[in-house]
Amino acid sequence: MTEKHELADPLAGIPADKATILRLDRSHVFHSWSTQAQIDPLPIASAGGSYFFDYDGQRYLDFSSQMVNVNIGHQHPRLIKAIQDYAARMTTIQPGFANGARSEAARLICELAGPGFRSVLFTNAGAEANENAIRIARVHTGRSKILAMYRSYHGATHGVIGVTGDRRRWGTEPHTVPGTVHFWGPYLYRSAFHSDSPEQEADRALTHLRDTIMAEGGHTIAAIILEPVVGANGILVPPPGYLAGVREICDQHGIVLIADEVMAGFGRCGEWFAIQHWDVTPDLITFAKGVNSGYIPLGGVIVSESVAATFDDRIYPGGSTYQGHPLACASAVASIEIFRDERILENVRTLGSNVLGPELAKIAERHPSVGEVRGLGVFWALELVRDRATREPLVSTNSGAGTSAMKALTTACKQLGLWPRTHDNRIHIVPPCTTTEAEAREGLAILDEALEAADEYCIG
Repeated sequence: MTEKHELADPLAGIPADKATILRLDRSHVFHSWSTQAQIDPLPIASAGGSYFFDYDGQRYLDFSSQMVNVNIGHQHPRLIKAIQDYAARMTTIQPGFANGARSEAARLICELAGPGFRSVLFTNAGAEANENAIRIARVHTGRSKILAMYRSYHGATHGVIGVTGDRRRWGTEPHTVPGTVHFWGPYLYRSAFHSDSPEQEADRALTHLRDTIMAEGGHTIAAIILEPVVGANGILVPPPGYLAGVREICDQHGIVLIADEVMAGFGRCGEWFAIQHWDVTPDLITFAKGVNSGYIPLGGVIVSESVAATFDDRIYPGGSTYQGHPLACASAVASIEIFRDERILENVRTLGSNVLGPELAKIAERHPSVGEVRGLGVFWALELVRDRATREPLVSTNSGAGTSAMKALTTACKQLGLWPRTHDNRIHIVPPCTTTEAEAREGLAILDEALEAADEYCIG
């Protein structure tokens, strides 16, 4: 869909025409995860709610929530006003001072995490949060090893890129921080344990984890870090009993359990934190993204009472200039209030159970390229295959073979006005938590049509 688009009152000194923006970007912006000579970014003019617009008037329904972070939607007026109001009072103050926005944000976030959590160490992003959580765990336990899943992503800074299990760590190896051990988590559709039921998958995955700990020595392991619902590596919802089993294993060995909620937290799965679905309490929770939908960079570590007590009379060896930035914290306070006032968690649950889940199942029946549908809340994935019988992926994960199929799918989505999020052989359905039922159905209708492009690559 195209609409006439004009910038009202463009800011002085900032280019507002497509050609200039693109020229300056190509000349001076160094893009992450990209070959610089081939990057061709789309200039974006504005955004609002569940949509954003390019300079040619094309409107895109944002089924990616940008980087799975715009949980509250684009340009929420209350959140913008909260930032503006606080900026009129104070734009920055160093972390060593007490600040009203910072203090209230920390109180609210601990409250959302539930009983047993005392404090928040603020950071600027999710990767920093995970870096600090690992440091906290190592100091707290006096141990060094960190266990993480192969199917995981914990950030791109030097320490956590090595903790990350997927192939994005390869380019940094062997120079990552030592002490990480990877293990296989549950994934029934492509089970490493040859399971044939969710219960069996949980049991066998836990046995594998116990065996890994036995081989490594439980007394050497500081923490197990995991995404309660694996995000970028497939939106893998754990089978019943798995997370409780990991908690029990950690308790047995004195291991800190870190829940990486950077992507799954703050409403995306229908709870404040995804791990609350399974009534499991970790020792540390990391967050970013949805805490304020990226309106200003913010992340952090929620620290349990027992771990925080370690530092009552011991210096924590870490910090940064902008941690707990007052404008970012003010936006977090406002975002939490908006979530409560507008009953956004309830909206997520309704969309997941009444719209996204059932309609994606119907879409899967119509398209031979869809091997599995999985997810909850507004956190879903379609795993795409060439052959349903053999479950051969539409794209070979490590070789990149078959990428033309995914390119055809993403191109079709964009031409129809839907901005998708894809990774390997999957398309992730991750719209804002504020998405309406009508918008969700609009996006699903486009996805249904676009999947015909993927079907052409199927066998038979």
